[in-house]
Amino acid sequence: MRDDASRHNAWTRSFPGFRIPFDDELAVPRLSAALDQMFERADGREIVVVCVGTDRSTGDAFGPIIGTKLLHATDVTVYGTLDEPVHAVNLGATLERVQKKHGRRPFVLAVDACLGRFDHVGQIILEEGPLRPGAGVKKSLPEFGDFTLTGVVNVCGFMEYFVLQNTRLGVVMRMTDTVVEALRNSLYRLRTRQRIIESVQGH
Repeated sequence: MRDDASRHNAWTRSFPGFRIPFDDELAVPRLSAALDQMFERADGREIVVVCVGTDRSTGDAFGPIIGTKLLHATDVTVYGTLDEPVHAVNLGATLERVQKKHGRRPFVLAVDACLGRFDHVGQIILEEGPLRPGAGVKKSLPEFGDFTLTGVVNVCGFMEYFVLQNTRLGVVMRMTDTVVEALRNSLYRLRTRQRIIESVQGH
């Protein structure tokens, strides 16, 4: 779980960053369009999604819920699900596994929950640059990822663990629905473009 205040200014030169409330009527198409721009930067590298979090905490389940839904909705490689979560204890080993399994440097999208200002709760944020997991609860964990997608699940500033535990599951589920639908749409367009290119090159 990261902190909404942790910005990636040094990494945002080519991608301006994107945020939108999950319940905005245009949230899915606008997030999907931002993801299209992100995937353009993959430049043919294998796409891997690493979802950080645990279902032991309602707010922190944002990542593994997305990972589980992606497994059923897309063909993308996913680490971090409700059955096999990626969290503080196994994050280092998971990142080593990603490096060993995906020989050519993969394009990694890091997904995590975060805490933020009251008026930011419910926002979905897409930024270029690595995730700093644990920043919101004062943990020091390895940074990773080419891009970071986070959901502001609750407010920060006081008793963060308690706040995460008492986050409304309904809000988290609706946020994950928005993210997964946008990712599914964007990945479908990406795969379609790839098939067209392969077909043209085959002739």
